[in-house]
Amino acid sequence: MSDRFCKTPEPPYYAVIFTNLLHQEHPGYEAMGQAMFELALQQPGCFGAQSTRDDTGLGITVSYWRDEDSIAAWKAQAKHLVAQKMGMETWYSHYELRVAKVERAYCGPEGREHP
Repeated sequence: MSDRFCKTPEPPYYAVIFTNLLHQEHPGYEAMGQAMFELALQQPGCFGAQSTRDDTGLGITVSYWRDEDSIAAWKAQAKHLVAQKMGMETWYSHYELRVAKVERAYCGPEGREHP
């Protein structure tokens, strides 16, 4: 398996899907984004995250969590609260956040159930 894929446990676990569209000007965003990515990985219950952004500014980050309590603790983390405020006030023209419970996971190319 590639190092670009998060190692997740056997389901069930949770995925937080954060989709956002950056304003054309977004000073400081990359540095804050990298800092938040590294901080999230240090949080209890975080299994990892994957992120991508296209050339129009549309980005999607999916982070994987043990349970809803872990997600709530991350949402309330002090440095993350600062980043959330900056995102809403400065960087994002729109965003959507979804929390999903992962019931099944498959990997491939064979499509076998995730170990």
